[in-house]
Amino acid sequence: MAERTDRFLRTLRRKPTPPTPDQPAPVEAESRRDTSSIVDAGIYVDGVRVATPSTVEEVQQNLRDFPTSFAWIGLYRPRNAEMIHLGKEFGVNPLAVEDTIVAHQRPKFERYGDVAFLVLRAATYIDRTEVVDFGEVHAFMGDRFVVTVRHSETPDLTPVRRELETTPDELRQGPPVVMLRLLDRIVDDYVPVVAGIENDIDEIETQVFTGSVRVSKRIYQLSREVIDFQRAVRPLRAITDAIRADRIFTGASERRRQELRDIEDHAISINERVETMREALKGTLDLNISLQAQRQNEEVAHMTAASLKQAEDSRKIAGWAGVFFVPSLVTGTYGMNFHNMPELSWPWGYPFALALMVGTGLAMYLIFKWRDWL
Repeated sequence: MAERTDRFLRTLRRKPTPPTPDQPAPVEAESRRDTSSIVDAGIYVDGVRVATPSTVEEVQQNLRDFPTSFAWIGLYRPRNAEMIHLGKEFGVNPLAVEDTIVAHQRPKFERYGDVAFLVLRAATYIDRTEVVDFGEVHAFMGDRFVVTVRHSETPDLTPVRRELETTPDELRQGPPVVMLRLLDRIVDDYVPVVAGIENDIDEIETQVFTGSVRVSKRIYQLSREVIDFQRAVRPLRAITDAIRADRIFTGASERRRQELRDIEDHAISINERVETMREALKGTLDLNISLQAQRQNEEVAHMTAASLKQAEDSRKIAGWAGVFFVPSLVTGTYGMNFHNMPELSWPWGYPFALALMVGTGLAMYLIFKWRDWL
């Protein structure tokens, strides 16, 4: 851990190369890169937007020009250099900046000195493909700024900003309100996801009894989605507790605290429903395995019955072949018509041959019947 931090700090301390005549100055180049990833940025005084800067440098200048203001910057998939530059400008801990650059972080709330760091996992249910799309949102909050970083298309935070901008009384309370609205939006977006997954589970429970070969694969895919969803929802209880105890929320009004409790209640309710869905999927999977085993047993029983019938038919054929074998042997022997054969001139030879054939055939029949071959 110490090695990784030292290496990252060396990256921050690396001096920029002097610009050449054909190369823009470092600040200008950085500003151009910032423009490409800044989705929206606003400077707010008493809950009203007074400026819309396009670069981090402009944000800092506006914060100096309006001492009572705070900034809200929204970034979408910023480059590494942009995040490092922004972290240096706003005094964000390098470890938090590194977490944002690397992404794929667990949901959490941490404080690094004067800056609070929030990570949330967003989820969106896509009806067309019946899958859950997961995103990641990072937020840095100081006394006079909020920086939100999205690593995916969803969630779109523009409606959150517009809603707050229509209520200046709310927005004038600064970063804590933005943080609550961000958390509330992520949790509210979980509700249609839960409804979509529950509908998928109902469909799967019906398909299990149809014997579809794709049910097992669908159950597994849905189980993975539920597990990923649970990883996004389960830490919310600890996050709300950490926010409640954090200094950024110390002077919050009773209304803000009620809003936080409401978000916490929704998160707990969703987590309980996710637990129920996971148990339902486990039961559905067990039922599917049992039904498959039952179908296999039935198929084996049918195959066994068919094999037994084939064996019985073969035995009957062999039995009848044995019954007719001796008479055929007698007939074939006396049918050779050699001159020196005995009984050729015997008057009782023909009746004797017939009697011998009938007697031996009947004896063979009785023996096979006794042994249950016929």
